[in-house]
Amino acid sequence: MQKTKEIMSWVVPVLIGLAIAFAIKAFVFTRVRVDGPSMEPNLDNAEKVVALKPAKIKHLSVIVFDAYGEDPSAKTHTNYVKRVIGLPGDKVASKNGYLYVNNKKIKQSFISETERTSGTGNWTLASLGKQNGWGKHVTVVPKGKYFVLGDHRSVSNDSRYWGFVDKDKVVGVVKVPFWTSTKTKRANINSVAY
Repeated sequence: MQKTKEIMSWVVPVLIGLAIAFAIKAFVFTRVRVDGPSMEPNLDNAEKVVALKPAKIKHLSVIVFDAYGEDPSAKTHTNYVKRVIGLPGDKVASKNGYLYVNNKKIKQSFISETERTSGTGNWTLASLGKQNGWGKHVTVVPKGKYFVLGDHRSVSNDSRYWGFVDKDKVVGVVKVPFWTSTKTKRANINSVAY
């Protein structure tokens, strides 16, 4: 009996700790590894970041989402990290290296002029949808969806090619921990959303 009490005195706290850890991972945040160069210069390949699950998604938020079923080339259990440009109901376009949301030019101080202009192209949602076969008559971001781009536009595989991200596929909003990266890069991920 004494031995059982002694075993339970350390088993119960361990089980409670594990339950708390699983609850935090399921409902609060999870660690994510960035794969590839599509978010350079702000997030590097193999960089580890945190995805906050209950955080509100805003314009220019960086999100992690399950790409399977969104991007036809994505395999199961593949997450992408991209920046939200268009929220539901938004009209999104690109002209001469500038992004426009609802006809308003978006400040993109988080990337250089070269990164803004190289690979972005001139388009509207309607022209992208028609060109890539994901929506012939789409003029605004549909309800429950997001339009996302990588910061490194010339190499990013994003909404320009395969369409919108479903709200239910979003894992969370990316935050870079204060002990990693540089102050500028952290601000470009953590603080530019509006």
